[in-house]
Amino acid sequence: MHVAVAGNIGAGKTTLTRLLSKHYKWSAHFESVDENPYLDDFYAAMERWSFNLQVYFLNSRFRQILEIKESGKNIIQDRTIYEDAHIFAPNLHAMGLMPTRDFDNYSSLFELMERLVTAPDLLIYLRANIPTLVGQIHKRGRDYENSISIDYLSRLNERYEAWISTYNKGKLLIIDVDNLDFVENPEDLGSIINRIDAQIHGLF
Repeated sequence: MHVAVAGNIGAGKTTLTRLLSKHYKWSAHFESVDENPYLDDFYAAMERWSFNLQVYFLNSRFRQILEIKESGKNIIQDRTIYEDAHIFAPNLHAMGLMPTRDFDNYSSLFELMERLVTAPDLLIYLRANIPTLVGQIHKRGRDYENSISIDYLSRLNERYEAWISTYNKGKLLIIDVDNLDFVENPEDLGSIINRIDAQIHGLF
């Protein structure tokens, strides 16, 4: 069983991944944020470091997928390779922060990798509005995220919605998190778990 959690910056992916890993006894694979050597530089000078950052993410996510495939374990993954390719890289290109030459190179690399990638059995998409995202980003207080603009988050949200509306690679569960607090409220977490159980076991 391979479950993946998708969503914009600050949607709660890592926290939910941790909670579901504990509940289901699944092995958790997290996004390599702390080890990422490009993040600080990227947020300070996006145009200069966008290609480097996206290739780093693509590399680490592809490596993750191969490890998931080889492990034979039940896995829950924090963010997918599809988000990098369908949301973050195209958004940087559209904003003029990744040159077309770099974007085409990146896209070609992703297309090669995608041939070897198996989609998750279940994709959980955390839908959140901008105030929710901003609140969560401020709460966790990562220095390099202080420069993220409302416009940047809004553009990402639009791309997430467009991607999810056409997602057809496997089962999809959409969770609106604006009025949920699955950290402090056990009932909210319980309702999410019930919906996941229904998807996994094919119940309606």
